[in-house]
Amino acid sequence: MPDSAPGLDLSLDACALTEALVDIPSVSEQEKPLADAIEQALRALPGLTVRRLGENVVAHTDFGLPRRVVLAGHIDTVPIADNVPSRREGDILYGCGTSDMKSGVAVQLKVAAAAGAAGAPVPAHDLVFAFYDCEEIEAARNGLGRIAREHPDWLAGDFAVLLEPTDGVLEGGCQGTMRARITLSGKRSHSARSWLGDNAIHHAAPVLTRLAQYQAEQDQEVEVEGLLFHEGLNAVGISGGVAGNVIPDECSVLVNFRFAPHRSEQDAAAHVREVFEGYPVEIVDSAPAARPGLTLPAAVSFAAMIDAPPRAKYGWTDVARFSALGVPAVNYGPGDPNQAHTRDEHVNLARVREAEALMVAWCGLAGASNP
Repeated sequence: MPDSAPGLDLSLDACALTEALVDIPSVSEQEKPLADAIEQALRALPGLTVRRLGENVVAHTDFGLPRRVVLAGHIDTVPIADNVPSRREGDILYGCGTSDMKSGVAVQLKVAAAAGAAGAPVPAHDLVFAFYDCEEIEAARNGLGRIAREHPDWLAGDFAVLLEPTDGVLEGGCQGTMRARITLSGKRSHSARSWLGDNAIHHAAPVLTRLAQYQAEQDQEVEVEGLLFHEGLNAVGISGGVAGNVIPDECSVLVNFRFAPHRSEQDAAAHVREVFEGYPVEIVDSAPAARPGLTLPAAVSFAAMIDAPPRAKYGWTDVARFSALGVPAVNYGPGDPNQAHTRDEHVNLARVREAEALMVAWCGLAGASNP
């Protein structure tokens, strides 16, 4: 690790630590300085074993406890929009990544500091801390996915909490997402003699009609383990056309299916093909949903500490990667998801303090001192 890595002071409270994290830029594929700083800070804690894979840092306790809990968060951000360095206005901290999700990473680091410091109390569970890169870009680059492929044992656990922004509410599971392309064919001709051709773009009309009917008749809430998930099938792109004087011979409609965790990816693909029966359907990409797992003892005890009732996660998150590893996972973090990726992205510091106190207490570390 280079000596020039910016330092992180884990004795800071989670609000000040969030500020320090934001001030170390870490746009996707440029996370090395922040990964170096996190690794350096964690290696200074005698109670943690620390591993590094690329720009991914994983640390864990080893007390031999019967339950193992993973706390995970990505360290990258979307491109900076003139919002670094951070700035405070009262109890609001502005800056790239404040909500998504450096405030959650700060909470992870505070729990790690409490668990790994010399003389720290034995926590309620053995703990794994996963800090990973490239979450904000294509799924193939995702650092948590790389760890899961190359070192799945590093992520072994009985339960996981992903500190993605949820505005302090427990969100169980996540929707699956699938994109499919429906291709329409025709016959090319000069537009002045259109009767000699067959307009492929016009053939998209019945496909769009089916989507409109789906919205009206089939969009619905689906209850899974007590939480209500919403499903939706929507056109997200359409392409076709050759030139301003040519009848096009091909058009394609790209659709996105957000599906509830009662469906597997195979079930979701079959459903999309059923909706578009009679048309060629190509599944372009897919990611599985994740079940909430809120009936597990660790989830029950965690949910009991949060005032608001749990809700379903609308959207796809890396809890699905944990689910694929056989580790039930939930989303909980101090950031507001509505602030993610915005130019004036910010986090309410009261939420950060609340999340820090809750996570430290739930892990049985409320009496631990700072390193």
